[in-house]
Amino acid sequence: MSNSIKPVIGSEHANITFPVAAIIVASLGYFVDIYDLLLFSIVRLPSLLSIGLKGDELTNSGILLLNVQMIGLLVGGIFWGVLGDKKGRLSVLFGSIFIYSIANLANGFVSTVHWYAIWRFVAGFGLAGELGAGITLVAELMPKEKRGQATTIVASIGVSGAVAAYFIAQYFSWRISFFIGGGLGLCLLLLRVGVAESGIFGKAKEENVKRGNFFALFTNWDRFIKYLRCILIGVPLWFVVGILITFSPEFGKVLHIKGEVSAGAAVACCYGGLVLGDIASGILSQYLKSRLKVVYTYLFLSLISISCYFLFKDISLTAFYIICLFMGFSVGYWVIFMTIATEQFGTNIRATVTTTVPNFVRGAVVPLTILFQYLRTQFGGSLVYAGIVVGILCLTLAFWSLSKMQDTFSKNLDYNEEI
Repeated sequence: MSNSIKPVIGSEHANITFPVAAIIVASLGYFVDIYDLLLFSIVRLPSLLSIGLKGDELTNSGILLLNVQMIGLLVGGIFWGVLGDKKGRLSVLFGSIFIYSIANLANGFVSTVHWYAIWRFVAGFGLAGELGAGITLVAELMPKEKRGQATTIVASIGVSGAVAAYFIAQYFSWRISFFIGGGLGLCLLLLRVGVAESGIFGKAKEENVKRGNFFALFTNWDRFIKYLRCILIGVPLWFVVGILITFSPEFGKVLHIKGEVSAGAAVACCYGGLVLGDIASGILSQYLKSRLKVVYTYLFLSLISISCYFLFKDISLTAFYIICLFMGFSVGYWVIFMTIATEQFGTNIRATVTTTVPNFVRGAVVPLTILFQYLRTQFGGSLVYAGIVVGILCLTLAFWSLSKMQDTFSKNLDYNEEI
């Protein structure tokens, strides 16, 4: 064992059965998380039109609101991550659910871009905590050989929230759709009683180990680079979702798609593919007993699917949605990406890492959209050329990061970092 870690006594076999309640709450919490996160992409145009925006205001205000939401995710990721390591995984899991549920309800009442932005920030702040806390809790409660199965269940059920958001938005107004999301989240709080705290975290707390030091990720060079690589391997997913899918109606016009592209339908297709991709990646990881081989496979698929998105012009609307489905499948390694981040670090900063990493990936949409907008001006307003350059950058960084990482399949999580 390296000098940088300290073993935690016991608890590897303390939870030898599936923690059913924790898996259910983490899965449903992530379901509502994704529902809310993607609902904005689905109702962006109708909601902004209904409060009086038009023309270029729709795109510009849409980017503003998306960026504000992502900034909320960044701030919330740090807050909830540190809290998860200091106070426990459950406090974050249910605290974040409560906050994003209230924000969802409030979003249904907005009538100006100003208030829309405020509540998207609050929603992002709340959404930042649920997934990291849920994955950390489930991973620590599971036997090491079974972690991949549990996290696959969480991710697969969770990402289907985007599909649910699409169908609900088809039958209800954008305001009612937000109300439904808020109500679902508040209902989840009723399940709090049946969920137990992580035994591994309990041991670290009893030993009075220094926990939840976010800045410790930056004081050691090797630790920082490992943390950065965890973030970069997930960036292609949010390039696809945050830019190519969110702004698919605009891309559809310049790619001469034969029909009017619906952002909601594109999101539903993409996340339908993500559900299938997450299930397949989890199963493949268990079969190969490797995380990295699976992510390599999916990054190559992402390269192919993104190329299809830009190169296939003048195609039917159905064909375009099939490409969106394929892109979703190709970036369906979110469950593996999250599991890798969880397994890379010790118990005393694990929640901090697992909560901040996905939110920094989501927050990467902010610099990506800024770069995307800048490149549009450099390429004479071309969405396609700007998108291609940003996509190449994301995939290059992801491949580089993965090439330097250590596979963590079946890694023992009973240790603490020296911070």
